[in-house]
Amino acid sequence: MAGSVEAKLAELGLTLPDVVPPLASYQPAVQSGVYVYTSGQLPMVDGKLAVTGKVGAEVTPDEAKELAKTCALNALAAVKSVAGDLDRIARVVKVVGFVASAADFTGQPAVINGASELLGAVLGDKGVHARSAVGVAVLPLDAPVEVEVQVELVGD
Repeated sequence: MAGSVEAKLAELGLTLPDVVPPLASYQPAVQSGVYVYTSGQLPMVDGKLAVTGKVGAEVTPDEAKELAKTCALNALAAVKSVAGDLDRIARVVKVVGFVASAADFTGQPAVINGASELLGAVLGDKGVHARSAVGVAVLPLDAPVEVEVQVELVGD
């Protein structure tokens, strides 16, 4: 049924945002064969970051988990921009999450669960994926979290 992924988003009380414009010389997503690779997606809402800082310092792990969910929504918007329809997603293959972390923060996997759980809630079994969750010193615009997604599309 066409539109079932976006219907699931609506059922969860979520709206697919507009694609976040690139901050530099890159595309939000590119398609190669049956795969779509997103660029790293920041937790932008209406063109700006709601929160900045390091997780474990200025940003709590729970706040960061919600921001990772926003990153995943932005990634889905980027996928749709090249795939045309989110119902073409055969599966999410890989998620890579970056967490701008205070020196003693080690909870990166729990933060990136925000993105993974969103993809599972929206896509069901198609949202199950391999993943990396990496702590970094700083992210663009002092964002707490950045997420990139690779999906496989149903062949044409």
